[in-house]
Amino acid sequence: MTGRPRPRAPRRRRDAPALAAAGLAVVVLGACSGAGGGSDDEAGRTLTVFAAASLTEAFTEIAAEVEQAHPGVTVRLSFDGSSGLVDQIVGGAPADVLATADEQTMARATDAGFVAGAPRVFATNVLTLVTPAGNPAGVTGLDGSLDGTRLVVCAEAVPCGAATRALAARAGVGLEPVSEETSVTDVRGKVASGEADAGVVYTTDAAAAGDAVDEIPIAGADASPNRYPIAALAGAADADLAADFLDAVTGPPGREVLERHGFGAP
Repeated sequence: MTGRPRPRAPRRRRDAPALAAAGLAVVVLGACSGAGGGSDDEAGRTLTVFAAASLTEAFTEIAAEVEQAHPGVTVRLSFDGSSGLVDQIVGGAPADVLATADEQTMARATDAGFVAGAPRVFATNVLTLVTPAGNPAGVTGLDGSLDGTRLVVCAEAVPCGAATRALAARAGVGLEPVSEETSVTDVRGKVASGEADAGVVYTTDAAAAGDAVDEIPIAGADASPNRYPIAALAGAADADLAADFLDAVTGPPGREVLERHGFGAP
């Protein structure tokens, strides 16, 4: 495969969970390595992937596998709330692939003409409650036990925020959060650090937080999971490499990685 060479992005290695806890968007630059080095065609090629924050751990692993299969290629991952990613793309930010946490947000990019081809749904995710380890506020669920607590949720414009409000409405529960975050990893970070008594996140985020949080499943949440689509972008600098990344995510190896991180089948 050939593609238009792009300047290699500077390498930076950062701890994605730590950035999430700090309430920051996460940017991971994959190292380009391989036995014997890459070919002249592969060397210096960079793929930029914009992905929902909840995909941080899974996509970092998949990107490393793509780099291993393409010596000399760098996969640059930028994680944030899905709506913020689309805002960046519409505003002119260069990207080759987009993966969002719901189909409605992907539709914004599609309707605006930034998506090449039909998006593919590759995973599902379910909302859950998390509290700091030990559940000091005594939260029992998406119910009256949240009254008077420091509840943190995603902003309504973000897929996890829209899904949280829809779930609460079906349960007849009024939410009074003390903070609304722009990404689900920011919610997870505030709960894990003890800045909040409870937060609504995806089950994958609860798993990623490990012993730092306690998880309380939400009744009925699995009846309406979030569906995650992925698509190559019309302005992709290397359409072949973008297609390879989509295949890596949607194929058996990618699904195994996603399942291991707690995502459901599409």
